[in-house]
Amino acid sequence: MRLVHSDAEMENALTSAKNEADKAFKNPTIYLERALLKARHIEFQVVGDSRGNAYCLGERECSVQRRHQKIIEETPSCAVSPELREKMAELCIAAVKRAGYTSLGTFEFLMSAEGDLFFLEANTRIQVEHPITELVTGLDLVEMQLKIGSDVPVEDVLSEVKPKGHAMEFRINAENPFNNFFPAPGRIEKYMEPAGDHVRVDSHAYEGYVVPTEFDNLLAKLIISGRTRNEVLNRSQDALDRYTVTGIKTTIPYHRLVVRNPDFRAGNYSIDYVKDHQPQDLLKTTEFSLFEGVGR
Repeated sequence: MRLVHSDAEMENALTSAKNEADKAFKNPTIYLERALLKARHIEFQVVGDSRGNAYCLGERECSVQRRHQKIIEETPSCAVSPELREKMAELCIAAVKRAGYTSLGTFEFLMSAEGDLFFLEANTRIQVEHPITELVTGLDLVEMQLKIGSDVPVEDVLSEVKPKGHAMEFRINAENPFNNFFPAPGRIEKYMEPAGDHVRVDSHAYEGYVVPTEFDNLLAKLIISGRTRNEVLNRSQDALDRYTVTGIKTTIPYHRLVVRNPDFRAGNYSIDYVKDHQPQDLLKTTEFSLFEGVGR
């Protein structure tokens, strides 16, 4: 992708994008689309069962990203009004029925600064961030997907589901946020997960585990739920402070900074959040002993 701000930048951006596409995919074809500045990434969880029914289980906000990859997700989104949520649910359900889609899926959108939604793509699979939807609906979405694939009726369960409460997910990656989120493979020396009510950790990591260089460096997902967003933020802060991983660099220190940042706590953020809130800058405005020596 190339962001073009003026006519003068067009030729170089066009040539660069075509060359990159040709090298990576053996196809230099590219397309142009409107750039949405300070946009938010909003996705809707949909389900199509084997009986032709369709459902929408609410939205997730995935705007905190680095290199266009999500690192924090939450549901519901602060930017989606009840009216817009209802309207989008109707559109998503109609699209699932029209396509005859069966299984779980996600319709992804960019929201402009004016609040308009622009369709990005449909992901015809379960998403990494599905646990936050599970926590506000009480469903096991992996089980639901298997039931639908096995032609088991799910209408009685899904027709009664109404998301309630709030949930956030923090991706714990083996990366150094103080070095442009550069991958940080190596051996984990100490590994201690937080635990307690409303705290969930999905992980394969353990003490002595060697983070490889060949695969995605996602180590764990910390998922926090609560009645309100503020309650979730406070619980997230406590859980992140208790999450201990040594021997390698991880994104945990950055998450600790984010949940203390006034902009994020106010829900005032976009897909440019990481660019506008670099860890070194957040560190300067955060007084907390856990950050002593971090990034130095």
